[in-house]
Amino acid sequence: MGDEQNPFLPIANVGRIMKQILPPSAKVSKEAKETMQECVTEFISFVTSEASDKCRKGSRKTICGDDICWALGAVGLDNYAQAMIRYLHKYRVAALNQQKATTSSFEDKDEESDRSGEPSHQEDETTTPQVVMNIFI
Repeated sequence: MGDEQNPFLPIANVGRIMKQILPPSAKVSKEAKETMQECVTEFISFVTSEASDKCRKGSRKTICGDDICWALGAVGLDNYAQAMIRYLHKYRVAALNQQKATTSSFEDKDEESDRSGEPSHQEDETTTPQVVMNIFI
């Protein structure tokens, strides 16, 4: 096969998602996982293609979450579009709140250093990477 990439989603992830909805005693055949893998990959490609066309017509190169929500509606999946719009809104609010909390945490550390006259060297190792991630959200 050479450098050819597999265009499908990882089959282990597809199988795990399928099993979540089934009773614990249920088994899923390899053929069923492969069929579902093909279907979900095609579905994602279809919706993404619609969103991409919209972006191209608007002279944009980057597809955003709102474009995906629009594409779901455009292909007749209005119920999914509305659910995704609600999810995207909640995600953005949570990300904004996290960013505010992180910024507030750094401001508190700055105030601490101002009071003592020396910079505070106590860095929370779990916060620093999160700040970097919030820049990209």
